[in-house]
Amino acid sequence: MESDCFIRKIRPEEIAEALGLAWNVFLEFESPEYTKEGVEEFYKSIHDETYLSKLCWYGAFVQEKLVGIIATRNEGTHIALFFVDGKYQRHGIGRRLFQFALSMNSSGKMTVNSSPYAVPVYHKLGFCDTDTEQVVNGLRFTPMEIK
Repeated sequence: MESDCFIRKIRPEEIAEALGLAWNVFLEFESPEYTKEGVEEFYKSIHDETYLSKLCWYGAFVQEKLVGIIATRNEGTHIALFFVDGKYQRHGIGRRLFQFALSMNSSGKMTVNSSPYAVPVYHKLGFCDTDTEQVVNGLRFTPMEIK
């Protein structure tokens, strides 16, 4: 399946679809570990036009279907959103998305505030925890970095 996947920048008219994918994957895999406040905070963040306008978006496509997204900020040095459709997880698509985003960032460094669900994924990608899990506005995350 990985070989059928191609990665490219997401066009402005595809952002709504990318946000729908992020929301659906969040609800399925991440929201069970969050309080109602955390779920509402995540929803609010993916509907904040000011915040979203600062992101650089990349998508993974299988036969023209969007199956994964990664969005970065701070000139590509911070992962803001990273989601792969559940049917396409564990097929290397997330790794390819991450490697593509990392290649767009000249510093070679990257940070993320990982949800509890994604901590093992980021460890496999080479990230290390930089602090213990934190909770802000109901959102649980572990600060991580790759060098």
